[in-house]
Amino acid sequence: MFKYFPTNYVWNLSVDLAIEMGARMGEIETMCAPLQEAARQPDAAASAAFRESWECMADQLGELAAEDEASGRLISAGDKLGRAATYLITAERLQAHGAPGREALYRRFLDTFERGVRLAGENCERVEIPYGGAHLAGLYVRAEGLASGARAPILVQLNGLDSTKEMKYRVGLPRWLAQRGVASLVLDQPGTGEALRLHGLTARYDSEHWASRVVDWLQTRAGVDPARIGCEGVSLGGYYCPRAVAMEPRFACGVVWGANHDWRDVQKRRLEKEGSFPVPHYWSHVCWVWGARDVDDFMRIAEDVHLDGVVERIRVPFLVTHGEKDSQIPLKWAQRTFEQLVNSPRRELKVFTDREGGSQHSSFDNSANAGAYIADWVAETLGGRTALPALLPTSETRA
Repeated sequence: MFKYFPTNYVWNLSVDLAIEMGARMGEIETMCAPLQEAARQPDAAASAAFRESWECMADQLGELAAEDEASGRLISAGDKLGRAATYLITAERLQAHGAPGREALYRRFLDTFERGVRLAGENCERVEIPYGGAHLAGLYVRAEGLASGARAPILVQLNGLDSTKEMKYRVGLPRWLAQRGVASLVLDQPGTGEALRLHGLTARYDSEHWASRVVDWLQTRAGVDPARIGCEGVSLGGYYCPRAVAMEPRFACGVVWGANHDWRDVQKRRLEKEGSFPVPHYWSHVCWVWGARDVDDFMRIAEDVHLDGVVERIRVPFLVTHGEKDSQIPLKWAQRTFEQLVNSPRRELKVFTDREGGSQHSSFDNSANAGAYIADWVAETLGGRTALPALLPTSETRA
């Protein structure tokens, strides 16, 4: 794991995530070099300093993008706005719930991301799925290389505790799947992204409640094969996804990118100061996400967030992945999920090590090889491809 700030895991995780989303090292250096002292300050002061530095770089990129746009160089403008959006969400993610200007910063991020995607002409469409008097926002990425009118398999992708759909999109799994003939729907489910920040939709342990409505919507969408809808979840999504696949039989497969079998136990350990926190202001953050009055109320809610007695109900292929050196969620929970997948017709446990990279939490230290492994497994399971047809050997060559 790249450790720009040796004493601050949360900031290191944030920097690593930004790099995985396409940050440039020169820009990372410009933003982070002035923050060494701030990294050792209390959360509130440190988060404010982090925001100021990263938002300043986003401002600079926005100015450069405007110059490109005025010259008709729209692809270049889009690329710069894409990085600016990455820096804005990285700064927003570290602010406390209710911090002055946080919602405005998030709305600016959404606008910057959307303009970047549009100008660069990226394969990414914003969609809205009706839910609970509001909607769940998602990013739809089309499969590549399909014949006209063909229906593609699709992988629904779920956030963790504090990620957003745009972050997952930028890390790259939707692009890797598109190359393999598999579409993506990257979702801001309740408790994350827009659902939480703009609509007040808090997390719930019974993830099938919203996942079933997502499947309903996908089954009406032209271009999607309703029999080949898979589900993937990262970090806390490693709980949401198995629960949804277990309770919603229309999912054709499941994947966790970082298992999260017993999140209630993780919270108990965190109360005892064990394990790493993913964000500053952790306890206020989880109370916000889950709609809890206080930490005691949150701990009562967390009692339901486990998969014992749940994954046994999964009857489709399922891939469990985990980083060997995950400092947030112990490897034993990936092993527990795998062991309880007794009714899956094809279960697999893949532990990422230093050899292939991605050995930290949900491979946030190096997602490329881990993401490719997941994309290949999904393509093989849902009927995509793992090689371009022109590069496959002919029957004569194989003989």
